[in-house]
Amino acid sequence: MFEQPDLNTMLRSIPFFLELSPRSLEPLVEISQLRLVPAGEILFQEGDRETELYILLEGQVQITAHIPNHGEFDVFTAEPLDIIGWSALTPIVRQRTASAVALKDSILLALDGDGLRALCEADHDLGYIFMRRISNIVASRLLATRLQLYDLILQQPLPHP
Repeated sequence: MFEQPDLNTMLRSIPFFLELSPRSLEPLVEISQLRLVPAGEILFQEGDRETELYILLEGQVQITAHIPNHGEFDVFTAEPLDIIGWSALTPIVRQRTASAVALKDSILLALDGDGLRALCEADHDLGYIFMRRISNIVASRLLATRLQLYDLILQQPLPHP
């Protein structure tokens, strides 16, 4: 296990946290832990309760969703510094909307979702920075998913009149 000062140093080195003051970073250390995930291990499954937001530090994680009548659909391949499980911050959706499996041995920074929501509520500057960054991630993932769905639709045979 990594020691607390290592987490503090690590948080300061992650671009996602660059705008945060040392005062805002300190409580994040308290709700963070490192997770070592071997290749092939399922990080979470679609429908699971949303409990943590992850930042992939090392490795690769595949995000998939189940599409009825089509099976599993590759939504996104997370690379180092990508955010996984952003819906842990949403006020209503409290379940995973996709599944995640490590493609390579991976190291993830796990932030407790309940603790993170409470910190964002208590420190609105922190909350604003987090929500601004998360909204950018959501927008880019929605655009990528939309393009993938267009490809899926185009692969379907056209109906004959």
